[in-house]
Amino acid sequence: MRRVVFNQKGGVGKSTITCNLAAVSAQQGLRTLVLDLDAQGNSTRYLLGAQADALSANLAGFFDQTLKFNLHPRSTAEFIVPTPFEHLHLMPSSPALDELHGKLESRYKIYKLRDALDEVADRYDRIYIDTPPALNFYTRSALIAADRCLVPFDCDDFSRRALYTLLENIQEIQADHNRRLQVEGIVVNQFQARASLPRKVVAELVAEGLPVLQPYLSPSVRIKESHEQALPMVHLDPKHRLTQEFIALHATLQAHCASGTQSP
Repeated sequence: MRRVVFNQKGGVGKSTITCNLAAVSAQQGLRTLVLDLDAQGNSTRYLLGAQADALSANLAGFFDQTLKFNLHPRSTAEFIVPTPFEHLHLMPSSPALDELHGKLESRYKIYKLRDALDEVADRYDRIYIDTPPALNFYTRSALIAADRCLVPFDCDDFSRRALYTLLENIQEIQADHNRRLQVEGIVVNQFQARASLPRKVVAELVAEGLPVLQPYLSPSVRIKESHEQALPMVHLDPKHRLTQEFIALHATLQAHCASGTQSP
């Protein structure tokens, strides 16, 4: 199962959601791979900490290889690195992704990521793809390569307005490039249950029939500590409320896998 975590709006928790769901998958014994397609490298830093500075294999190297003719190209597995967490591997980001973007787009390398993941499909039970906050070459590549899409959502009116455009863009990718792609659900992040506006916005999304996933993720200062220490919540504080929410959200996604359906 390949999941892409995508929102064109920045700061909605894509990397946090990607890494914490992946960490839960790995802790439960599932062979798990994270791809960090954002040149900022937040997922890479989150999972590797200081080790991220010493990497020689990354996604920029993978994409750069697709632009050249090689008699003996490196395999996809050679761009994957282990993390400190059992069962959890990573295809790291690099700032060089920004430099490669125009060349990759102009030479229509949009299916190369899908082909690469096909190459390692038998090695992993779950693949999570973190994306940049834009509908660009890397995001389109991820949507073409994925089975399901998770959409992080901030509980405000600006995010809600942007959500409809985002869903239309995903539908276009589905129609033109990847008919198996499903919007698995909207992940409500930083949900303040005692505030009226978040409750109102989320209730309206549910009333519209959009696939809003349960549970909603609570705000917590512990997530910043989790980032700083390069420890996903399931490793930093297993009993914390937010950790339990990630575990419950993962269980919801597991149920979707078992039933072969998306969120109702």
